[in-house]
Amino acid sequence: MKVKEKGIKIHGFSHVRIRNQDGSIAGDSGYQGPNQIVNDGVLGYLVKSLGSISGSSYISYAALGEGTEPGATDTALQSEVTGSNANGNRDAVTAASSGSTRVRFTGTFASVDSFVTATESLANIGLFASSTGGTIFAGNTYGSSTCATNQAVEYTYDVTFATA
Repeated sequence: MKVKEKGIKIHGFSHVRIRNQDGSIAGDSGYQGPNQIVNDGVLGYLVKSLGSISGSSYISYAALGEGTEPGATDTALQSEVTGSNANGNRDAVTAASSGSTRVRFTGTFASVDSFVTATESLANIGLFASSTGGTIFAGNTYGSSTCATNQAVEYTYDVTFATA
């Protein structure tokens, strides 16, 4: 009897929107992907979690930056914006499953949280376990958009698992 092998592919897609105080949209990345899921992200967020191994992580925060998509061996988001928020420059995500093969992370970087202290050219987004530091799970890049201190950034980040 021949055993048929199946694999799992992991894809991430992001959507970032800059919103003015009056509610109008100042910038929209559109739905971007697939992204780069980094090696340490697979290890810490998936492999160790499945085995309930010490050092496992789960996605709790998103970060924005001015850099490019992370490489497979990167541990941080390139040129992450630092802001002046006392709780860190990252936004706590809301996570929800969407069907049996996708988890969706959503949130808003609000201007009142001082996630930027000057106008920034945002171009990437990443998912993390902690509000500061820590290893990135995945990241994506999009066409650069200028974000001022009085604007908010809304995001959606989907991670999809598909059998191969």
